[in-house]
Amino acid sequence: MPPAFSLSAWLESGASLISDGALATELEARGCNLDDPLWSAKVLLEQPGLIREVHRDYFAAGANIATTASYQATPQGFAARGIGEKEALELVGLSVQLAADARREHLAEHPDAGPLLVAGSVGPYGAYLADGSEYRGDYVLSPAEFRDFHGPRIAALVDAGVDLLAFETLPSFTEAEALLALGREHGVDTWFSFSLRDGGHISDGTPLADVARLLDGQPHVAAVGVNCVPLNLVGPALAALRLHTDRPLLAYPNSGETYDPATKTWAPDFAAAGGAAPSSLAAGAPDWWKRGARIMGGCCRTTPRDIAALAARA
Repeated sequence: MPPAFSLSAWLESGASLISDGALATELEARGCNLDDPLWSAKVLLEQPGLIREVHRDYFAAGANIATTASYQATPQGFAARGIGEKEALELVGLSVQLAADARREHLAEHPDAGPLLVAGSVGPYGAYLADGSEYRGDYVLSPAEFRDFHGPRIAALVDAGVDLLAFETLPSFTEAEALLALGREHGVDTWFSFSLRDGGHISDGTPLADVARLLDGQPHVAAVGVNCVPLNLVGPALAALRLHTDRPLLAYPNSGETYDPATKTWAPDFAAAGGAAPSSLAAGAPDWWKRGARIMGGCCRTTPRDIAALAARA
């Protein structure tokens, strides 16, 4: 059954929401070693209670949306650890339960908080590859192959009760087309968020204009935008999208650092992307709002402190 809360209606009314920040960064701060192809999904196996704690911290910081620990949680990824599909999909469902538990606990202490939503994270095929290709989009699958890869996880997230599906860090136009078709089947709101090559193109080189036209007018697409991109690319990307869609936009960039998939490290590198960058999420928020962003949050290397500052500013 579709969730009672309509994200589309909320955003179309002109209201805004604050999403959470990085999950993996906070798990590492709590002592988790995420140097693993499963990344944060590894913690679903080992210390799921820590994931609930991070969700609670983000709600306490002012986030309205908890994004589940399912970005890299796929049956194919878990199979490499000897875990069968049934158990893998149960772990995907667990990621929803942990976020919902954190929401319930936060509301018990703050009954006037809200709306508080659980977004089911659906990372791209490139995230499963664990080689940084979600920032390149240089893989080629057929629509049927994308469907086979994403379909079971999406169904598990919906069955577990997510309020919406977050199709995020998407580098591939073809993959977005496949996810759009899958999203239609489940009757829940979705958002589509892309990684970028530059301020006008997603990672595989497709113009943002084409992305906007693909998603504009789709009834279950509540918002479209960018995530895990440098701070300085957010404004240009939102401007490019706004030229071709009236949909609410969203932005949850990383902290401004650049990821090196070979060394699996982050380093400051504004110059590589070009353009002036806001100093923080909170500093960028007023401009992003003017450009149409109605969901704002953080991605890699951002923390509850960043989200608290963003929520205060927004």
